[in-house]
Amino acid sequence: MKQWLETREVLDRLAELLEDGKGAALATVVGVRGSAYRREGAKMLVAEDGSSTGNVSGGCLEADVREVALRVLGSGAAELRSLCGGPVVGAGWDGGGGCEGQVEGLVERRPRARAAARELLDGEVPFASCWELARPAPRLVLTRSGARGSLDGGALDARVAALARSRLGEEESASAVHAVAGRDVFVDVFTPPPRLVIVSAGDDARPLARLAAEIGFRVVVVDRRPALLTPERFPGARELVTARPEELARRVAPGADTYAVVMTHNYVDDRAYLGALAATPVRYIGMLGPRQRTERIRSELAREGPVEEAPVHGPVGLDIGADGPEQVALSALAEILAVRSGRRPVPLRERTRPIHVPSGAHGGG
Repeated sequence: MKQWLETREVLDRLAELLEDGKGAALATVVGVRGSAYRREGAKMLVAEDGSSTGNVSGGCLEADVREVALRVLGSGAAELRSLCGGPVVGAGWDGGGGCEGQVEGLVERRPRARAAARELLDGEVPFASCWELARPAPRLVLTRSGARGSLDGGALDARVAALARSRLGEEESASAVHAVAGRDVFVDVFTPPPRLVIVSAGDDARPLARLAAEIGFRVVVVDRRPALLTPERFPGARELVTARPEELARRVAPGADTYAVVMTHNYVDDRAYLGALAATPVRYIGMLGPRQRTERIRSELAREGPVEEAPVHGPVGLDIGADGPEQVALSALAEILAVRSGRRPVPLRERTRPIHVPSGAHGGG
C-alpha cells in the first residue's frame, strides 16, 4: 500500500522538475531474489542534482542507483541492472548491503510525467502499467474496464491485458515480470491503499491518524463534534466526516477494504458506532477500552441484531506493553497490519518461512 503513495510523490516531484526544465531518471525494482527491504514496484526518482524522491531499499542501494541514474540522464539510454545486496559484490551495481538479496531494477530517463497514471492515482482506481523490459518506452495502462497505450497493437496487448487484470485488486504487491509470448513484460500493479476509519476526533486519535497516514492508509476521521474535525488537528487525514452513528454507513460507506477503530471514550457513543459498523462489510473493528467493556457492549447489541460475526477486536492492538496514545496507536496498527496480511503476529526470529512468503489467505505483508 506504500507503493501507491510513493508513486504519487514521485510523479508530483517529476512534474515539478519538468516544469523547471530539469531532467530526471526513474529507477523501478522489477525483480527480487532472496531477502530485500523493498519489493517489486518500488520506485526512486533521481534529479540532475542528485536529489531523490522515494527509495528502493533501506538505504544500502540508493547511492548505486543514484550513480546509474545520473549516467542514464547523460546518455538517455535505459539500463536494466542487477544489484547485489549481500556481502558478495556482484557484476552489476556495486556495493553490497545488509539484506543479502539481489535486486534487479530498470533505470530510465523520464521525459514527461504520465498523465494516465496520475489520473488513476488521483481517482483511486486499481490499474496496472505494463511494459517490456527490453524496450520500456511503450506502456500499456489497464484498468478493469479500459486500456490506454499499446505494446504491439495486437496479440501481445490482449495477452498482457488478461494477465494484468487477473492481478488487479490483490492487496499485497502483485507487481512482477511475466514471460508473455516469449517476451519479458513487467506488470506494475497499483491497488488503492485500504481505509482506516477512526471513530473519534479526540486528542488520542491524532497520533493514530498520523501514523496510519505515514504507513499508507487512507485515513477517515469520524466524529459527531465538527469543531474537533479540522485539518490542523488531522493534517494527514483524507477525509474528516461529521456523522452520528446512524449516519456513519451512509456518509463513510465502509467496504471490505476498510478497517476501523472506535475510541470515543463514551460508552453510549462506542456502543452506537460499533452497532453501525457491525452492519457493514468492514474487515476489522478495534475497540479501545477494557475487554469487559467491549463484551458488555457486544452483549447488549446482540439483543438488537446479529453482531457475533462482526470482526471486533477489543481491547484493540497487540500486547506490547503500550503506554500512552502514541504506543497504543503503534499497537493498534500492528494488529491491523497482521489482520490484513492474514498473519499471526510472532517475532520474525521465530518465523521459519521467508518474510515475504504469504502465510495466510490474504497474502504476505
